[in-house]
Amino acid sequence: MSARAIWEATGKDLINRNLNYSNGVAKCRFAVYDQSVSWSQLVQQEPWLETEKLVVKPDQLIKRRGKLGLIKVNVDLNQVQEWVNERIDKDVQVGKATGKLRRFIIEPFIAHKDEEEAYVCVYSERNGDVILFHHQGGVDIGDVDEKALRLSVEIDNKPSREDILSGLLVNVTDDAKKERVADYIVALYDVYVDLHFTYMEINPLVVTAEGGVFMLDLAAKIDATADFLCRTKWGSIEYPPPFGRDAYPEEAYIADLDSKSGASLKLTILNRAGRIWTMVAGGGASVIYSDTICDLGGAAELANYGEYSGAPSEQQTYEYAKTILSLMTQDKHPDGKVLIIGGGIANFTNVAATFKGIVKALLQYQTKLVDHKVSIFVRRAGPNYQEGLRVMREVGANLGIPVHVFGPETHMTAVVGMALGKRPIPSESVVEFSTANFLLPGGQEDEMPRARAVSQDSGVGNRASWDEKEGSRQGSSAAGASSSLAFLKPLFTSETKSIVWGMQTRAVQSMLDFDFVCRRKEPSVAAMVYPFTGDHKQKFYWGHGEVFISVYKSMDDAMKKHPTADVMVNFASLRSAYDSTVEAMNYPQIRTIAIIAEGIPENSTRKLNKLAASKNVAIIGPATVGGIKPGCLKIGNTGGMMDNILHSKLYRPGSVAYVSRSGGMSNELNNIIAHHSNGVCEGVAIGGDRYPGTTFIDHLLRYQNDPEVKMLVLLGEVGGVEEYDVCRALTDGRITKPIIAWCIGTCASMFSSEVQFGHAGACANAERETALAKNKALAEAGGHVPQSFDDLGEVIEKVYKQLVQDGTIVPREEVPPPTVPMDYSWARELGLIRKPASFMTSVSDERGQELLYAGMPISEVLKQNLGIGGVISLLWFQRRLPVYACKFIEMCLMVTADHGPAVSGAHNTIVCARAGKDLVSSLVSGLLTIGDRFGGALDAAARQFSEAYDIGQHPMEFVNSMRKKGELIMGVGHRVKSINNPDMRVTIIKEFLREHFPATPLLDYALEVEKITTSKKPNLILNVDGIIGVAFVDLLRNSGCFTREEAQEYVEIGTINGLFVLGRCTGFIGHYLDQRRLKQGLYRHPWDDISYILPEKYAE
Repeated sequence: MSARAIWEATGKDLINRNLNYSNGVAKCRFAVYDQSVSWSQLVQQEPWLETEKLVVKPDQLIKRRGKLGLIKVNVDLNQVQEWVNERIDKDVQVGKATGKLRRFIIEPFIAHKDEEEAYVCVYSERNGDVILFHHQGGVDIGDVDEKALRLSVEIDNKPSREDILSGLLVNVTDDAKKERVADYIVALYDVYVDLHFTYMEINPLVVTAEGGVFMLDLAAKIDATADFLCRTKWGSIEYPPPFGRDAYPEEAYIADLDSKSGASLKLTILNRAGRIWTMVAGGGASVIYSDTICDLGGAAELANYGEYSGAPSEQQTYEYAKTILSLMTQDKHPDGKVLIIGGGIANFTNVAATFKGIVKALLQYQTKLVDHKVSIFVRRAGPNYQEGLRVMREVGANLGIPVHVFGPETHMTAVVGMALGKRPIPSESVVEFSTANFLLPGGQEDEMPRARAVSQDSGVGNRASWDEKEGSRQGSSAAGASSSLAFLKPLFTSETKSIVWGMQTRAVQSMLDFDFVCRRKEPSVAAMVYPFTGDHKQKFYWGHGEVFISVYKSMDDAMKKHPTADVMVNFASLRSAYDSTVEAMNYPQIRTIAIIAEGIPENSTRKLNKLAASKNVAIIGPATVGGIKPGCLKIGNTGGMMDNILHSKLYRPGSVAYVSRSGGMSNELNNIIAHHSNGVCEGVAIGGDRYPGTTFIDHLLRYQNDPEVKMLVLLGEVGGVEEYDVCRALTDGRITKPIIAWCIGTCASMFSSEVQFGHAGACANAERETALAKNKALAEAGGHVPQSFDDLGEVIEKVYKQLVQDGTIVPREEVPPPTVPMDYSWARELGLIRKPASFMTSVSDERGQELLYAGMPISEVLKQNLGIGGVISLLWFQRRLPVYACKFIEMCLMVTADHGPAVSGAHNTIVCARAGKDLVSSLVSGLLTIGDRFGGALDAAARQFSEAYDIGQHPMEFVNSMRKKGELIMGVGHRVKSINNPDMRVTIIKEFLREHFPATPLLDYALEVEKITTSKKPNLILNVDGIIGVAFVDLLRNSGCFTREEAQEYVEIGTINGLFVLGRCTGFIGHYLDQRRLKQGLYRHPWDDISYILPEKYAE
């Protein structure tokens, strides 16, 4: 969604802050009143409200407020309050819309004469901007399109004062006024361009005899996709809903989800009490479902419009579905409610993943769904749709409500008729699709006959040979390509080579699989460009074999090394797509560029279109999935997975060529055309933005010029006027082939308020931009226009059969395509194969929306303040330990963190750090010294004491047996501390254990041993290593969290020593940082600290 209306106050604030012209121009002063502020607060913020005469009016996107009596002028603040209080929160009828007045703008009253009013408007078109000016303005201006003077400004140009004076101000008689207005319009247009406005109307603009310039009323729209360019100038922009429709928090929530996602999530609430709710995948499909509901008489009960597309994750789909379900289960309906979960055939969205999110929400709302008597109708197809439908059927059997599930064997909108009771619900659907077409051993080597063309003229597949000079453009500056001879030539042939911008390995593999099944001799992808890595080669499958495709950091290198590549498939993000496309057009070899990204600012797109026209380059997109030409090339993810390509017979050319705005609907068209004719010859989705690089007429004229194409299909939509170019071509004879045309969005006229549909360009700004008007015009021009989208397939079939009957199309025998093996990863996701995992883990799981520690979401770890002890309990022991246990673990880490720089581990770390090594190397150097002699006493102490205790050895027997073996008792003894000078660390830990541990039998046993050892020598005390070792065994055995076997296993596998390693890492890192901070040089051990013991005499 690009062009979006803004509050009048917002528009005036933007102009105030950015208009670079001050000659008599008064900054707009205004105050905004709504129920969130008090009049006293407003006066405190704007003191002039009490001292000046005022104007008050609603600021809610209402047109012609003066005509409607919704403006009060030349009044004081008390009168303003009285006028507002009479109207606020009251229903007002504006056209077909009824809404409540809730927001008002108050401004100083500017006394002026009628002849001092003028009209100024700037709006954007495909090839530039238009400035309208009329020397009279105000509420009685009438038809400005007829009266106003018009100045067209090309993209990247700016009008001069002379242009304004001579083109717009010829009827302004006062020279001084003329000069001021000219300067003002020049400055205003700079703001319009720099801040990415798409529409700006000032009526009236008052220019007084005293030289003042005042903007009284303003209506404006800005390009919301330019937010990343204009955020510093715009600030935070709030986009109001159209009058007659309240802004709901659920809409704001989905808009926030959308802004944080690479997918597209849209929601507009039309009627909260409505009976019919939709959850539709795809911008084009969502419009068609709304059309069909309205066609079948459901407009008054349609509750919402919305769509989810662009491969949303399971979690994102869950959030979207949960929002829809929460809305539809708020109010009951006597006839129950209907939820239509629909969509076309997806190109790349994993249907199963999105459906799992929907199922999760359905299960959560099961009770409410039953209570509200909800019936659910599902129709979907695309990657992994079989699993998605299976899951949906499975949950439907347990929800306790009717759930009817259909796949691509059912017409896309048939479920609408079923849901509304207009057609019977089939008891069982016949599934035609197969999951995959596998390549059997040896199948690739079998020579299979090349597929024959389906029509009599079989030129498809031969590379076109034509004179480049003949095909060059004639210097046209228009962005459209319809007059170009070059553009009438084929964009793709069987030898076309492409360069893909972006590391889109899945899309590239899809293109190569399509090439293989079409029997191309070589892959259509010559190279990839990815600036974020060095040059390398990427491996892909070619049938059963493998091929390498070069990846270049520089586009220049890719172009030079692959001079035959003439197509660029640009997967760059919306922020970098413009620059990468401009760079690609610097290379004359590039004839076609597909721009996949959605959300490129309109000004950037129009600049690209202008540049492309000057360089004879055809742009498909932006906001497109691309296009497909059987036997030649498919762009990126167009056509979906291999099962859809085979089912829609896209591996060989048919006789029908189509052009659509919607990428998702292009795949549905592939399916419809394959069912009702001999298939697709070529199909292009031009993209959903307002100004696509190439238009409907560009491609239709190209199809008209292609002898392989026998009939045309156009799927237009509400908004824009490009379909009228097709009407003119039909009328003047440039298009003579039969064309089946339908414009989606017929439901728009049935809504009381304006609805912005899924595509940026899908919004009618005038009557002639409505789908109804365009369908009527296409029919009058000679196109075959069905009654509804439901009838599109039947009309295609009728025209096709007529062409077969008169001999224009001669059907050919079908030749089976070569089989293509399925990727292992995808086959496993579909559940077709299984393989033992390479290794197992029970520690953590990063695969979902949130990282899990032993099954616990990381957010819960933080919310519950588990601390490092709690985290260790999850990651080391896969369970929550008691609070005292976690605190004990943290105490262990604290007391083992460091023991000075002289110990071997710290010493090694310091030496390594002073040698200039990095942190990790220095840390590892210290850790490698940990063993039996340094740090290993924890495990050994735990093992020795527990073994003695378990066999019932008396402490004295234990001491005597260790002496006889000649072994030291680990965990006993200290170099400094003694029974008379106790180690406070041991004392604190001992007190903690006595207070919090449920039982400490092994500690008690170790303390009895200490009594014996200290009687012999006072420093043979239980040291830190010993108390931690025995205490940890007590914890494992007596906390109630472990079995005896588990406790023993944790001792044997080195868990206790792990505490020392983890704790001591803290100290080692501290020593490393200390040496770097102190800038210590290379360490060399002094020779006088070394005893050199050499042989007395050299041995000969």
